[in-house]
Amino acid sequence: MVKKIKSALISVYHKENLNAIIKKLKDLNVKIYSTGGTKDFIEKNKVEVTAVEDLTAYPSILGGRVKTLHPKVFGGILSRRDNEKDNQQLEQYGIPEIDLVIVDLYPFKETVASGADEQDIIEKIDIGGISLIRAAAKNYKDVVIISSVDQYADLLEILNENQGNTSIEKRKKLAVEAFNISSDYDTSIFKYLNEKGTTSFKESITKVKTLRYGENPHQKGLFFGNIEDIITQLNGKEISYNNLLDIDAAIHLINEFEETTVAIIKHNNACGLASRNNLLDAWKDALAGDPVSAFGGIIVSNRKIDKETAEKIHKLFYEVLIAPEFDKEALSILTQNKKRIILKRKNGIFPEYQYRSLLNGVLYQEKDHIVNTSNDFKYVTNKQPGKSEISDLEFANKLVKHTKSNAIVLAKNKQLVASGVGQTSRVDALKQAINKAKSFGFDLNGTVMASDAFFPFADSVEIAHEAGVSAVIQPGGSIRDKDSIEFCNNNNMAMVFTGTRHFKH
Repeated sequence: MVKKIKSALISVYHKENLNAIIKKLKDLNVKIYSTGGTKDFIEKNKVEVTAVEDLTAYPSILGGRVKTLHPKVFGGILSRRDNEKDNQQLEQYGIPEIDLVIVDLYPFKETVASGADEQDIIEKIDIGGISLIRAAAKNYKDVVIISSVDQYADLLEILNENQGNTSIEKRKKLAVEAFNISSDYDTSIFKYLNEKGTTSFKESITKVKTLRYGENPHQKGLFFGNIEDIITQLNGKEISYNNLLDIDAAIHLINEFEETTVAIIKHNNACGLASRNNLLDAWKDALAGDPVSAFGGIIVSNRKIDKETAEKIHKLFYEVLIAPEFDKEALSILTQNKKRIILKRKNGIFPEYQYRSLLNGVLYQEKDHIVNTSNDFKYVTNKQPGKSEISDLEFANKLVKHTKSNAIVLAKNKQLVASGVGQTSRVDALKQAINKAKSFGFDLNGTVMASDAFFPFADSVEIAHEAGVSAVIQPGGSIRDKDSIEFCNNNNMAMVFTGTRHFKH
């Protein structure tokens, strides 16, 4: 199944490093067909080339939208060399075999990122190029497909060391890479045109990354998707399976906040969170929420990391730091630890849906995008919360939404005081939060409490009152809501209902 390259079609957008290839093709007496700017480039390198227009007897039309879409091009690529009828038709219609296709795609992603207007972006949707890539990859039994400038080194090795001869294994490998490139390209177009960004799980699988292992060293782990659309790694060791789970939790939590905010994540839950007027104060107060659990955690910020904050963060041992930007001096400090993972957050689009495998199938659901504000509050007690309490109730409810159920969050002055996470009883979750807050010296008087689901009995409200909680936010909906409301009315507490449960299992 060794095939020798005798003819080539070259039509590329990026022409850097192409000259060495075309000169080697000339040395090997490979006949070259080309179009437009690529043809001009080849001729400037004093290499003979046949215009595709001369092959097809048809000019480039529609402003270059149609150049290579012709049977004399695609017939030469798709013909099966061992098929007698195919060979007869090639001879009948004067179609030459094409053994090598070198094509890249219009820079669609880059054009979108540049902020170009919609028409310029639409014109960067490649038609001929993607068709040539798919055709050549489909016929890898006979054709070599080079679909990216990153593969030029591979091609040069084939031309130099093997004198243009290729094995079926090599051609198939290049075809697989070509289909991966075309799939990623089409997904980018889909995401741009689909305003809601409702990418399905199947559509997101354009790349596969092998992880060091799964949750534990004896488990294998893979990541399916384009993580480069969301984050850029600036420093550190390879990201692990558990890192990815925490990174996902951290980014979705920080997305809820517009004020300068820092969160510290441990095992998918926030152990520290604070919103402040400046980043350094947000960091200090987030860390104060639980400086013990913060050790080895994931830190995320919605603001650029400056030098002063970096100096403080650098003193803590942590796994990952995520931020939209980093000062040059801050990055110099943070990268002193070569294993520490530093991630720059991008504005990538997240899917609108979630998937989870279980039993012999997959669960699917829409993401929980509801953010309850004071406009949604139903004031159910005689006492209404004050302005600062309303602010804290909104803050706490955002956080409890991203905390494992059963969940209770205690907050004060836009700072996480403590939370009870993943408990089988809501009372246990509350007691856990109270005990934790006291262990770190927090004064609970004037704190607010958020619950991810309703209170089946008044016991949680009673315990919260004894601890110093002054206002409560919960979905409501229990047949015993009146018991909790009555207790609040009798003890000068404020309570609001949101009407939205935020379970997170």
